[in-house]
Amino acid sequence: MAETNLDKNTAGSGELKNRFTNNALTQAHPSPPKPRRWFPHPLFSLGMVGVWMLLNNTISAGHFVLGIFLAWVIPWLAQGFWPEPLVVRKPLVLIRFAFVVFWDVIIANLLLMLRILGPSGKLQPAFIKVPLDTDHEFAIAMLASTISLTPGTVSADLSLDGHYLLVHCLHVKDIEEEIQLLKMRYEAPLKEIFNC
Repeated sequence: MAETNLDKNTAGSGELKNRFTNNALTQAHPSPPKPRRWFPHPLFSLGMVGVWMLLNNTISAGHFVLGIFLAWVIPWLAQGFWPEPLVVRKPLVLIRFAFVVFWDVIIANLLLMLRILGPSGKLQPAFIKVPLDTDHEFAIAMLASTISLTPGTVSADLSLDGHYLLVHCLHVKDIEEEIQLLKMRYEAPLKEIFNC
């Protein structure tokens, strides 16, 4: 009698397991693949080590070793979630883009300080709809992040079809000019970097 109950319980749990693994949700969203490469994103890892050292504001050996470990293990564990390998086609353009963003962040901080300390009645905030010339997901994510990184602008939304990025600007005089500036300074280099 005990064996038959055990058999029923075992059969029931197996049936439940089969129902769970064969339902529509797991078929629509399969689990990510297992990690394949030991160093999936070396440039990203190198950047992570640099950021780690800057955040800790020290050059001690312990922080450096911990930074190297984190810069290896995080991309290694997360590589299954990256839909495709990220390939930088033009690294010199990427370096130039990083300097442009760094410069824009410094200038935007100074302008934002002047606008906040000045009369608030002169501010002209606006939402602008920036048309996108790329459908490369990572390039769009980088564009949205870069816009949000620059003080005074925030990427608020991406249209469902992925053709427009909604951006809030703290102060805009000419909407068309602002759109062209964002496209020229940020989107065009990203399209060149990722060849999209």
